[in-house]
Amino acid sequence: MFIKNTPVNTAYSSYKDEISPAVENLIARDFHTQKPNSKWLTGITEFVIPAGKIYLSPIIDCFDGTVIAITRWNESAKSQKKSGVGCLNLKKCPSS
Repeated sequence: MFIKNTPVNTAYSSYKDEISPAVENLIARDFHTQKPNSKWLTGITEFVIPAGKIYLSPIIDCFDGTVIAITRWNESAKSQKKSGVGCLNLKKCPSS
């Protein structure tokens, strides 16, 4: 007798518990500003490399597109331990 194992494809969802209500849209897709440090944007990008996954998260000033800071971490540091998260560029970031 031959038994074939068929994997079940399930969609990934990061939401494990209840979903919080949407926050107010303060930017309203207006990504321009007349003075520095009044609007900053951020996002997360995942890269898969032979050593595993790494994540980059830049902070960008809407005034002139300057990269304020870039945070990087790897999959083993998802808990955001101090040893796993490092800021690569702190030109405008306040000192901690």
